[in-house]
Amino acid sequence: MKNNLSGKIAIVTGGARGIGLAVAKRFSNSGAKIAIWDIQGAKGAASDIEGAIGVEVDVADASSIEQGLNETKKLLGKVDILVTSAGMTGPTGPVDGYPIEEWQKVVNVHLIGGFLCCRAVLPDMKAADYGRIVMVSSVAGKEGNANASSYSAAKAGIIGLVKSLGKEMAETGVRVNCIAPGLIDTPLMQQLPKEQVAWSLGKIPQGRFGTVEEAASLISWLSSEECSFNSGAIFDLSGGRATY
Repeated sequence: MKNNLSGKIAIVTGGARGIGLAVAKRFSNSGAKIAIWDIQGAKGAASDIEGAIGVEVDVADASSIEQGLNETKKLLGKVDILVTSAGMTGPTGPVDGYPIEEWQKVVNVHLIGGFLCCRAVLPDMKAADYGRIVMVSSVAGKEGNANASSYSAAKAGIIGLVKSLGKEMAETGVRVNCIAPGLIDTPLMQQLPKEQVAWSLGKIPQGRFGTVEEAASLISWLSSEECSFNSGAIFDLSGGRATY
């Protein structure tokens, strides 16, 4: 089964790899045209996907986003869907020794970048009275992971942003929701210490990691017209770890 996204134009940030790449492929199979935004590798990833273009964008930079959006609209047209999946893990360590610059960098990519991307596409979505925004948070944003304060705080901030923006858009045709995955088998997982990966696996009742295809499936529905009565909602994807 696939949700019908025929005629829709989507931006997928962090689309050169991981969840973002799986989303771009799923959207293409569902009839959408996609702009893959990434700080590197966007054009290469897009070359293998029908109806996709690659645009090099630094989501932590407002001017880069503006340029990327202008290029996207010029090549594809007005954007109907935004999926923010750009991310990084950052260093692992306690708060009292965490490098300040690295802490800020993680928050800038996840939270500030998500805010800037939403802010950029909202005027056109509001004018059309239609749009779908799906942000990728994490179960870490709900529970907090020890020695991952920057990542946990940034992901928690995304949840707060989605709840706020979802309410702002509730009386329009724009829907804003997010997913909160547990550990998904992506290249980002390779950046984590082995002991942290093992700890995370031990907290998943299903006893396995999620797949990017499973994440893309949920995001695809949240990006479709069928997702009409959800606004500011957080959808868990954690193999039973998060039950609240």
